Amino acid sequence: MATYKQLLAQKEALEAQLEEARSTEVASVIEKIRSLMAEFGLSAEDIQGKRRRGRPAGSGTAKATKEPLPPKYRDPKTGKTWSGRGRAPAWLGKNPNRFLIAEE
Repeated sequence: MATYKQLLAQKEALEAQLEEARSTEVASVIEKIRSLMAEFGLSAEDIQGKRRRGRPAGSGTAKATKEPLPPKYRDPKTGKTWSGRGRAPAWLGKNPNRFLIAEE
């Protein structure tokens, strides 16, 4: 049975072999891509594609953050509020007028 240090040394040797094999394969793939691009008259722009619709990324101003709406209804038992937008809370019931917050 191999010791921990021996296994680490084997791991490092395998990682070095992996890196070497990957670099040689990547180099051959890049060369193959370049030859195909030259054969068919393609450029990098042809491969990447173009944005077809809308504005270019990063143009324009950033959207302003919206402030939350002031509450329009308040539950007197729990103190929870609702602005009147979105799904109505269950405590509102069928008669929401009784929970209206008086306008100041």
